Order: sequence, then structure tokens, then C-alpha cells
Amino acid sequence: MEAVYLVAPDDPAPIAGFVEQAVAAGVRRFVVLSGRGMEHADGRFGAGMAEAERAVQAAGVTWTIIQAANFDQNFDEDLWHAPLLAGRLALPAAGVVERFVDLEDVAEVAAVLLTEPGHEGRIHEVAGPDVLTFGDAVEAIAAASGRSISYVDVSPAEYEADLVAEGWPPEVAAELSAMFDVLRDADLGKPADGVEQVLGRTATPFADYVARVWRAG
Repeated sequence: MEAVYLVAPDDPAPIAGFVEQAVAAGVRRFVVLSGRGMEHADGRFGAGMAEAERAVQAAGVTWTIIQAANFDQNFDEDLWHAPLLAGRLALPAAGVVERFVDLEDVAEVAAVLLTEPGHEGRIHEVAGPDVLTFGDAVEAIAAASGRSISYVDVSPAEYEADLVAEGWPPEVAAELSAMFDVLRDADLGKPADGVEQVLGRTATPFADYVARVWRAG
């Protein structure tokens, strides 16, 4: 094996050792999945991603980093799915805008970076073409799915309390809440051309994702 796609765990502790073992075993190329705005994280969120970026850059082999926006699929495969099905998504996202990115785009970008030359030592920011608030995203999903879904801004303390009530550990709830502070500080409404740079096409619009997933039920 000569190339590794590294999706870091939340815990940064095992990452450096893993990278060292991979290099010793013959790996000569890493592609790391990270997040947009990580330079604003300051330890509040994404410690695993930050350590993965650091570890591969120090490994003495070829590396490329994908800094991705929040995924479209967070709305149908991850933390925000159950609240949407229940009809109410409540997040501490006042003042946050995002360019949600389709994971299909991220996968295509990763495949190119793993198999083709020309991207060594680069950080590619990948994001969608649309600047949306979380309320905009929920409105689009509600319209396409025919469901009655509302979006509500809540305080970080309220959000963390909701997560703990759902069974999340308090430290995880605090980190998930801090993610929205990072998003706000990073001003992620600005464009990112990683998809175009790597694939030679524009990123998938959020409306296309909604039509593909939510209209299908």
C-alpha cells in the first residue's frame, strides 16, 4: 500500500503513531480529510483533524489536505437527521453561513488526490457553490420532502443541554457546540475552489443534493 486516505478520529492520541507505522510500512502519500476554518479552531473543535494535518506534514512523505465544509449528508446521515425527521432542528448557529458540500464531490476529489500527481503539498478547500444559513438549508429540505420542519436558533448552553439529554457525553456536547463558534469566526461564506481545481467542474449545488436525497424519501 502506497497511499492512505486518513479520516482522523476525534481523539488525536493515536494519529502520530499510525502515520509513523504507515510510513515504515511503505506508504508514500497521505490524503487527509480535515475541515474548513481549522486555523480558527484554537483547540475548541477538531483536535483529531488538526493533529492529522500536523502529523502528515511532518512525516517526510507526500501529503495533500482536503479542508471540507460541513457535509450535505449531515442532514440525512448524521447528527441533524433525527431532529429533522422529528420536525425541529435547533442549533446555536445564529450568524453562521456555510457552503455545504456534497460528500460525492469530496469522494471524487479524494480519489483524484490519491491516484494522480500534481497536488503534492497543497491544501484544497472544498465547498459547495451556495451560501446558506442553517435555516435556509432546513427550508429547502422541508419544501422538497413535504415535511413540516422548523429551524430554531438556540444558545450554546441550550444546545449542549439538549445533546446531554439525548445521551451525548458533556465533553462531546461542548465540542459540538464549539464547532458553531469556529464556523462563525471563520466566515465560511467566502468561496472555495477546491472541487473546480481538482475535478475541473463546479461543486454540486445544495438543491441538487436535496432533490436527490429528500425527494426520494
